[in-house]
Amino acid sequence: MSHCHDEHAGHGHHHHHDHEHDHSDDITPAIQYSLYEQVNFNEITTLNEARRDAGKDIVKKTWAERLEVEPELESDADEQLLMTVPFTAQVKLHSILIRTSPSGCAPKTLNLYINRDDLDFSAAEETQPVQVLELSQTSDVQEIPVKRALFGKVHRLVLFFVDNFGGDDVSRVSYLGFRGEWTRLGRAPTNIVYEAAAQPGDHKVKGTSVNEMGSGIGGRGPGM
Repeated sequence: MSHCHDEHAGHGHHHHHDHEHDHSDDITPAIQYSLYEQVNFNEITTLNEARRDAGKDIVKKTWAERLEVEPELESDADEQLLMTVPFTAQVKLHSILIRTSPSGCAPKTLNLYINRDDLDFSAAEETQPVQVLELSQTSDVQEIPVKRALFGKVHRLVLFFVDNFGGDDVSRVSYLGFRGEWTRLGRAPTNIVYEAAAQPGDHKVKGTSVNEMGSGIGGRGPGM
């Protein structure tokens, strides 16, 4: 299992190269579509993590911290990890950003599920994933696109790391991020307009004048 730590030894060598490359062209679009502000960090759960809250910690890393080795999420009893990431908005997911390593501890297969809060390992294995992603064995940050049509209304994303490249009992992930678009929950302009426009008949029956009704539609809201 010692080869799992190879990425730590070579970190200094890779860091300079990755750092230069990323800052030249990737940083603006990555921040532009970042869903970092929409992650509900406090509610992230990770099953089979060796250290409590390690799953939360790797998602809390900012884009600027993506190449830092620590903190790192590693699995405990076996190679599998099951992470649930809730969002504070409705998300249209574009891609997942992940950094693992060139070692055998790098996760290989990632199953994605959406809007589920009832999955444990056995349930995840029996449930058809929305999409299966094949990860690479590298210390670079991988950006893996998802099928956007299937991830248009995500409130909660479940990531099931099924196996790793080395067949080891330990899987390691050092950075996890998400890119996409989002809509604020609870703000529904179309519904408000519809409700205000649908009420003139009700107002008339209750003796409300057309003038007051009009000002209600204009901005005070249907409740005035």
